[in-house]
Amino acid sequence: MSTLLASQIAAGEVIERPASVVKELVENSLDAGAGRVTVELEQGGVELIRIGDDGGGIHRDDLGLAISPHATSKISAAKDLDRVGTLGFRGEALASIVSVARVGIRSRTRADVGAFEIEGEGSRIGEVRPAAGPVGTSVTVRTLFFNTPARRKFLRTIQTEQMRCMDVVRELAMGRPGTAFSVSCDGRVVLDLPAESSPRRRAIAILGKELEPELLEVHADEHDAPARREGEDRGAGGISLWGLVGRPSIARGSNKAQHVFLNGRVIRDRTIQHAIMEAYRGLIEPGRYPTAVVMIEMSPMAVDVNVHPAKAEVRFRDSSLVHSVVLAAIRRVLREADLTASGLNTGFGGLGRSLGWGGAEMERAILPGSGIAGGGSNVVGAGLAGMGGGESPTARVPPSPAAFVEYFKRFAPARPGGERLSYEAIRETIERSDAVAAAGDSAPAVSQAASASAISAEAEPVIPVVAPVNKLLQVHSSYIVTQDEQGMLIIDQHALHERAMFEYLLSRIAERELESQRLLAPVVVPASGSQVEMLASLQGLLTKIGIQAEGIGPKGIGMHSFPTFLFDRGVDPVEFMQELLEKAEAEGFAPDGEQAMRDVLDMMSCKAAVKAGDRMSGEELEHLVRLRGEVERSSKCPHGRPTSIRITVRDLERMFGRG
Repeated sequence: MSTLLASQIAAGEVIERPASVVKELVENSLDAGAGRVTVELEQGGVELIRIGDDGGGIHRDDLGLAISPHATSKISAAKDLDRVGTLGFRGEALASIVSVARVGIRSRTRADVGAFEIEGEGSRIGEVRPAAGPVGTSVTVRTLFFNTPARRKFLRTIQTEQMRCMDVVRELAMGRPGTAFSVSCDGRVVLDLPAESSPRRRAIAILGKELEPELLEVHADEHDAPARREGEDRGAGGISLWGLVGRPSIARGSNKAQHVFLNGRVIRDRTIQHAIMEAYRGLIEPGRYPTAVVMIEMSPMAVDVNVHPAKAEVRFRDSSLVHSVVLAAIRRVLREADLTASGLNTGFGGLGRSLGWGGAEMERAILPGSGIAGGGSNVVGAGLAGMGGGESPTARVPPSPAAFVEYFKRFAPARPGGERLSYEAIRETIERSDAVAAAGDSAPAVSQAASASAISAEAEPVIPVVAPVNKLLQVHSSYIVTQDEQGMLIIDQHALHERAMFEYLLSRIAERELESQRLLAPVVVPASGSQVEMLASLQGLLTKIGIQAEGIGPKGIGMHSFPTFLFDRGVDPVEFMQELLEKAEAEGFAPDGEQAMRDVLDMMSCKAAVKAGDRMSGEELEHLVRLRGEVERSSKCPHGRPTSIRITVRDLERMFGRG
């Protein structure tokens, strides 16, 4: 095999399109310590790519060696591969580019009085000769794939190739804020980024100033993490992180808005992507991806960067540490932030769409036994009546509104060190609240604010309680309008109630199985043959949520018990079971998986929650709104749709032409 053919084969892995050339050459400039990098493109980089920098330059004697296969000054011994600190290290980029393009390199070191240049084309390499030029290096690449026309045919349009080159430069620039970048396309400057003193300013400059109010800063420092192996160098353990994560309202339809860096290197890593998505679970709709910039710093010995031809993927020595740090850092900042969507961000004219209502969810649901048909005087209370013990629904007395709020406080999701209460303790709290309410002024006054602060002392901050809560308006029996310190809030009653119920169920299921109601006679659920066969694999999940069911023929399932929670809300057992089976069959979720349980609990909370069109009393409105300050992630329903939209006073003034 000839040297040219070997280089062209290597180029097939390294040089895919003009953007690949830009990436390799800009990384070389950054490794050379460049303070400024210039990129010139013609015809999307197909006809011309010129990368210039003011870095350390290449010595005259090394110019010919620089374009030889696998020649690099960045790696001198095999052990250096375990601690790679440069973006490039294989020494195959320049040789691969020369094998498929016409290349000229001009460079000058600080010790030289003049520059030197060399040209290469395919297998022909010219002589090194003197030239005029400043300190640094300039690499010119012309007519890419001129000698491999099949590769050239696979290139996209000029606009597409130019866009991909720009994406590469933006990402590299985001990872190196201290370096200035400029890009010109066909003689026109399209990007000019001065050197910045902070990664935040560089990230904002690239993402767009308009997104700055929607971005939250993330920090983490785990350099003392117990992830080091016994006898391992201390430098190989720990991780520090900085980043910007977007509010759920600016989630995108693809993950292109996620930028991950490791020690300044742009990477794609499933572990980190999964951690980002997991942190946003329940805050964004399925199929949406959060905006995020995550910059990780860790010892080069803790990661292997030599696992991908384009060096885009890495292998962490302790991927669980990386996942946990990224997940915890992003979750923490999301919990501490007010994630209420802005009415102007979501489009005030499309408010209904931004709240997620549509189709069957807009239909009014008349739930038997819930009191809705007669005016809904106990819509919310009925939803809580079935959340306690396992006694008969006819014998249960629904908690009072005061106990309603207390109930959800006590059953907030578990946190480290948080207190868990038994059902008997819950009952005592409810009865005590009722006794205090009945005693009136003669009973000792119990400060609700003091109670809330005592309970939340161990909890992380959540969205502030809306105040004042007595100024409430229910619009079209679907939305609640109130105010807070910043302006006007429009709340989706179904979405907020659904989130509250979901968080309750999630905390209860972590402790024990949900209470179930034994049916007087088995209910027959029509099912397909495949669903009957699948039933056996779902038994563990069904038992956890309080359903006892078994096959009673080739196309039938007999249900013997149903969750008390759903029974009290008038949810039809047959419809619920059919929907659960259809979902399990369509999505093929793992019966023992966490996501499957969350999906089923989501179904339960959606079925049981107050619906659009349900009229609510003033007391119910008040206490439902109060839940917004008591429940985790109350800004979004479990599907990721917003539960509330805020229109600030400033927004109102602009809309009415007052400012």
